[in-house]
Amino acid sequence: MSDQAELARDGQRGDAARGGTLLEQSADPPAGTWPAQGGNPAQGDPADGDQEAEPPRTETDLVIVTGLSGGGRSTVARALENVGYYVVDNLPQALMLDMAELAYRAGGAARRTAMVLDVRSRAFSIDLAGAVAALRGRGFSPRVLFVDADDEVLIRRFENVRRRHPLQGTGRLVDGINAERELLTEARDAADILIDTSHLNVNQLRNRVEELFGGEDARRLRVTVLSFGFKYGLPPDADFVLDARFLPNPFWEADLRDLSGKDEAVSRYVLNQRGATTFVETYARLINATAPGFEREGKRYLTVAVGCTGGKHRSVAIAEELARRLRDLRVGVAAQHRDLGRE
Repeated sequence: MSDQAELARDGQRGDAARGGTLLEQSADPPAGTWPAQGGNPAQGDPADGDQEAEPPRTETDLVIVTGLSGGGRSTVARALENVGYYVVDNLPQALMLDMAELAYRAGGAARRTAMVLDVRSRAFSIDLAGAVAALRGRGFSPRVLFVDADDEVLIRRFENVRRRHPLQGTGRLVDGINAERELLTEARDAADILIDTSHLNVNQLRNRVEELFGGEDARRLRVTVLSFGFKYGLPPDADFVLDARFLPNPFWEADLRDLSGKDEAVSRYVLNQRGATTFVETYARLINATAPGFEREGKRYLTVAVGCTGGKHRSVAIAEELARRLRDLRVGVAAQHRDLGRE
């Protein structure tokens, strides 16, 4: 799918929520019942004075995402998910306060919540400033992110996916864009962060969001070096496949047969074979050299599969050594062994 088509998908999304288990995580009253009578929810219940004080609501990281259809809301939502936000898509504006309370009460990962607002929601209100003020009055500190783009770009994106604008009605595409732009004028003016996506492709927009809302670790590539046995099949998620069967098999050494590649004796035997060290060094340099490019393209996980016959000796030893060398190169890496113990 082209970048234009990917961004234009915002004009046709209608998801209710991403990862919709937050209600199950919270034991609080259902939506619409906050605040409890007789107390200020931003300060906790006075009757709980002897209990440990609740953290302030300002510690709940709330991001409100809105903007023009086709501007890139869906890409923004996925980028926020990449850096650890719980994302609720197409949330009715009237439920923002209740959703914020659910996130606060649920705690954990839900303390970083993004709410995506869409004009297609029947409960959409143009009074975003009032909704944000209500959140702040409850003790929260939300940030509003608005995505925008030039009319010509929006038209091109909608035409690429051959979809109608949600506010177009019986008029032309440009009529729908103008109606939405007018509807969202105050929301745009009140935004804390404005991103014009007119000259951004999907990867550039995602990187921009991750720079704004994710730390360096959230944007780094994570490498999994996975050993496996060819006789059990290739790992379906492998990005690179390395074949260690060119090395002598420790299985045929009586004192090594019952050991695995994680044992020092097997590892030493494998790595001392001709070509083994060069093999590992070559792939360590290759992965280290390509990691920045993968990160720029938005790839966050890379699986390097190392195979031998049964996934017990050679592949395990090579995978462990490759992971060690990548750590020395400051690449985020973990070694896993799919078929170890399977025989």
